[in-house]
Amino acid sequence: MLLKGEELQAILDKAAEQARKEAKQAGASIYYIREEKRIRESADGQKFEILIDESGKRVERVLHEQ
Repeated sequence: MLLKGEELQAILDKAAEQARKEAKQAGASIYYIREEKRIRESADGQKFEILIDESGKRVERVLHEQ
């Protein structure tokens, strides 16, 4: 039996939320891309945009969402 698009999306959303919860419980950061920005979210919920400076060094800045 093949799942419909909405059913599959609901399953994927639930799996992603479970993975996020487990990562936070383990004290791990999660990484994702939103609106073309690379984001690191710490276990305490603080979000950082990951950037690469001119010398190729990784830089993080606090992300202030609106």
